[in-house]
Amino acid sequence: MPGHLLTIEEYAALGGTDVGFTELLEGRVVTCPWSGRRHDLAVCLLAAALERQLPTGLAFVVANDLDLGLSPDDGPGFARRPDLLILGRAALDRGERLLRAADVLLVVEVVAPGSKRTDCRVKHAEYADAGIPHYWIVDLAERVSVIACRLGGSGYVDAPAVTGTFVTELPFPARLDLDALIP
Repeated sequence: MPGHLLTIEEYAALGGTDVGFTELLEGRVVTCPWSGRRHDLAVCLLAAALERQLPTGLAFVVANDLDLGLSPDDGPGFARRPDLLILGRAALDRGERLLRAADVLLVVEVVAPGSKRTDCRVKHAEYADAGIPHYWIVDLAERVSVIACRLGGSGYVDAPAVTGTFVTELPFPARLDLDALIP
């Protein structure tokens, strides 16, 4: 590991890890543990449900590095690895190692054991600062719920948590049976 805070370019050059994954927080590489099978299954089921409802021109990507664009190119970078991203298909054709926040329409985090504060507060602020228009937080505790956040004047405006069936028109029309995310 280099002895300095990493830029996005330096982080991208590191490649993957053998265990879990990494994120870049203000130039510091942070190792994130595996979230567990229940979490991973929920992400896959959510991706499958959304894929059938995506408008033409949009695509989903699971667990990909995302450059939040929160620092200059030569400054300490910020990169997250959201559970699910919805973006324009054209962004996938660039062949870049990291996707860019400017290309993302929706980011989804499924709360994992030990990640609730990070997902609900830290990433909530970072994704808003990055200008990502929509952020969904899916919580698997007790009864599956989703909080849909939409970018407003000074950050995200959070809708109340929904359980059962989640229906939305933004950022595209979708209907999700939240209870089906955990068989």
